[in-house]
Amino acid sequence: MSIYTRLVRPLLFRLPPERAQRLAETFLVAGPVWRAVSALDDPRLHAEVAGIRLPNPIGLAAGYDKDCAMLGRLASLGFGYMVGGTVTAQPRPGNPRPRIVRNPGGGSLVNSLGFPSRGVEEAARRLSRRAPNVPLLLSISGLTLGEFSLCYRKLSPLCGGVELNVSSPNTEGIRVFQEPGRLGELLSALSAEKTGPLFLKLPPYFDDDQRDGVMRLVDVCLDGGVEGVTVSNTHPVPDERLAVGRGGMSGRPLLPHTLRMVSEVRRQAGDGLAINGCGGISSGEDALSVLRAGADTLQLFTGFVYEGPGLMKRIKRYLLDRMEEEGASSLAELTRAAGASPPHHAGA
Repeated sequence: MSIYTRLVRPLLFRLPPERAQRLAETFLVAGPVWRAVSALDDPRLHAEVAGIRLPNPIGLAAGYDKDCAMLGRLASLGFGYMVGGTVTAQPRPGNPRPRIVRNPGGGSLVNSLGFPSRGVEEAARRLSRRAPNVPLLLSISGLTLGEFSLCYRKLSPLCGGVELNVSSPNTEGIRVFQEPGRLGELLSALSAEKTGPLFLKLPPYFDDDQRDGVMRLVDVCLDGGVEGVTVSNTHPVPDERLAVGRGGMSGRPLLPHTLRMVSEVRRQAGDGLAINGCGGISSGEDALSVLRAGADTLQLFTGFVYEGPGLMKRIKRYLLDRMEEEGASSLAELTRAAGASPPHHAGA
């Protein structure tokens, strides 16, 4: 066990989750210290997603830094890229508290945040002043085409790519864009002002009908100029500890679902879409399994909360050790190494 899991996490977990995160953020001001502790750079870890070159495949998932206030400091922990947001057009208070609860025995969180945001103008102001020193994606959402378009117009010049969040289980109204026709309208509306890669954060699915619905969204992405998808968002669950009585689960229990969905989306999309695997990753073994399932990168949030700032270095060390064991000279070669599932391609 690390110092974080033995000493720091028990202290943070005595506080409500949102207050604990604010306290943890105060320690990130010591950026040079964290860079020294987290440094592990190796060209064999280089990755690429939708034409964006990354120093490593580990991304910070959307939701941790909703207002893009800490991205530069968080980058010092060894992430290969960051996803800021989710940013909304206008300031929003989000849902009433309590709106995050922990399940320490299962390594999960359940949140009903509902997109608390200071709005797109504040996010743009912060990013124009100081952006992180690793590639940046920005997650945006809205209840109307106009809100999505406003966020995209303001933020796309300030980042390497934009992730559209139409799948949060905690925000009424946005799931209308999970209907293929409405999603097509949204992509068409953004196409005229598109400046860089576009990603869609897919919802999870739990039966054949839901799976078919998500695969229809994948097809719309393939036809609509989307470069990549994030697989996937949190899983909706009831939870009476939350003020609204329900929320989205993230963390360790999601990993089997993530592996299944990444593999199935890869089969559907072939080489037509980049895939960011997101959900349940908290170790090097988890990371490699997601990459071998067909993901180009992986994204962390809850694993970072439970395992601490050393997690990214441990994942990179594990991947490098496996390269040496298997004689792989690059990350791409490792994910195709003996024992990995062969990549799926359209028509195969």
